[in-house]
Amino acid sequence: MFGIGMPELIIILIIILIIFGAGKLPEIGSGIGKGIKNFKKATQEAQEELSAPKQDKDKGSDEEKS
Repeated sequence: MFGIGMPELIIILIIILIIFGAGKLPEIGSGIGKGIKNFKKATQEAQEELSAPKQDKDKGSDEEKS
């Protein structure tokens, strides 16, 4: 994972804990989780939009062959 080992991750987490405090960590985690959820939803919708025209073209070409 980008050359970051366990000791480096622990140091980063300690620094984050010092900067934001224990009270803010659940809020930060919740915000990051919501952001990831929205990103996944947006990418899924984009993939569906891109695949929909291809399916329509395939249906149209089948009708022309008939």
